[in-house]
Amino acid sequence: MTEMVGYNGPIYMTHPTKAICPILLDDYRRISVERRGEQNFFTAEMIHRCMRKVKCVYLHQAVRVDDEIEIQAFYAGHVLGAAIFHIKVGDRSLLYTGDYNMTPDRHLGAAWVPRCRPDLLITETTYATTIRDSKRAREREFLEKVHSRLDAGGKVLIPVFALGRAQELCILLETYWERMNLSFPIFFSAGMAEKATEFYKLFISWTSQKIKETFVERNMFDFKHVKHLTPEAVDQPGPMVVFATPGMLHAGQSLHIFRKWAPDPKNMVIIPGYCVSGTVGYKILNGVKRLEFDKQILEVCMRVEYLSFSAHADARGIMQLISQCRPGHVLLVHGEASKMEFLKSRIECEAGLECSMPANGEIALIPTRPRFEVVASVDLLKKTISENSILRKAKDKQSLFKAGVVVRADESRGILMSREAALASVGLKEHAVLFTSVHAFASTEPIETLLKRAMTLCLVLVPKEKIDTEDSGLALFKRIFIDFESPPTKKGEQNDILLRVTFTLQDEDMGTKIFSKLRDAFTRT
Repeated sequence: MTEMVGYNGPIYMTHPTKAICPILLDDYRRISVERRGEQNFFTAEMIHRCMRKVKCVYLHQAVRVDDEIEIQAFYAGHVLGAAIFHIKVGDRSLLYTGDYNMTPDRHLGAAWVPRCRPDLLITETTYATTIRDSKRAREREFLEKVHSRLDAGGKVLIPVFALGRAQELCILLETYWERMNLSFPIFFSAGMAEKATEFYKLFISWTSQKIKETFVERNMFDFKHVKHLTPEAVDQPGPMVVFATPGMLHAGQSLHIFRKWAPDPKNMVIIPGYCVSGTVGYKILNGVKRLEFDKQILEVCMRVEYLSFSAHADARGIMQLISQCRPGHVLLVHGEASKMEFLKSRIECEAGLECSMPANGEIALIPTRPRFEVVASVDLLKKTISENSILRKAKDKQSLFKAGVVVRADESRGILMSREAALASVGLKEHAVLFTSVHAFASTEPIETLLKRAMTLCLVLVPKEKIDTEDSGLALFKRIFIDFESPPTKKGEQNDILLRVTFTLQDEDMGTKIFSKLRDAFTRT
């Protein structure tokens, strides 16, 4: 594509993708040009020129493309080398998933992204409404179907794509054959799938945790029971399992074998993944029993089974990714319109996010909110932690910060300071509005005794070093003042004491707590 349209910029890939990509492209070129006779197609030389433009990225590595654009790759599961890209353009960002899988399997791990809060998440929706059952249950059902068909003397065809499911299912059968001590032959079509398996051996660090842990003792991709498929093997009598490409039975070796085995009811074909409408795989999964090839009718008598081992995220996985990265907006691609519509409604309802699903070629305008980064000053952090550490309880879910002033540093950044530091930075003097809460109660105790009692009560809420004793009362944090007054009374009238707690608006929470505690202690009798 790059050479056909004259693109001369860089192409970013992970290391496994760069290794596999030219082989996949050349295989696609040969099938399209040499077998189908398509014209105006890219050449082998174009593939070489394209690959010279590739720059490799490591997972989690932040790569600066230019002054405005930065990209970062995260593990996507799905197939070897697959990555989810976080792209920043100035102060805007988007997360582009490509194909991904949120569930680990036998040969690859699960996709993972940090809570990057992109303005936009662009996600695939191949299985927008599907909730897949337990993978272990599917594996058990798969093995039972294969084993029972072989015991009955039949052949089992498993159409797969070269990269991904072929390797996973080979590991599954290899493990089962060893455990059950089986001797039925398993064949793996040569060519692309064989080459792809060699790359899995090379890039072990991209595989599942179990494969990495056992790699020193044994490489799981060095199969003992799986052999290379030869043309003669397809025609030999007796039961066997054959993995052949491609996965949708639309061409190639898998379709060739299917046409040979389809008339025999003892045989079985297991479709392990998604099939596009119009392909042979799609037709037989939807019950078609008569197919036309080269003006001849083929009767499909073999058993047809579908067991999803697809490496795409299901509906639960898509919602999990949304929860994980916390986007501002979601855009759905790569799915069926009716199912995408259902998922769109679910995202809007459950996640409370705006969601779009533009048609192919349609321009989507996504509104974003301007970003302004605020950094808290060290002085404010120290002060806030000091003042609130005693008051904060485990059950208290309020924010640690009670007050602060944002001073603009530049166009996109501000510094959160204490009000004193903020005033000093702009050369202003502080003016404060004071609030006084008053409580009257009857008492015959002297003011000095009442102050000592108040001091004891305050120590439950405030560290002793933050309380100063003054002639007329107590000062907490030098900003909250407590005093008692005994106003003059007429002869014979009851002597009331006035409790006063004075505080600023910034100290309202703490001042109110202290006043409530003192008021409850000094009640009218």
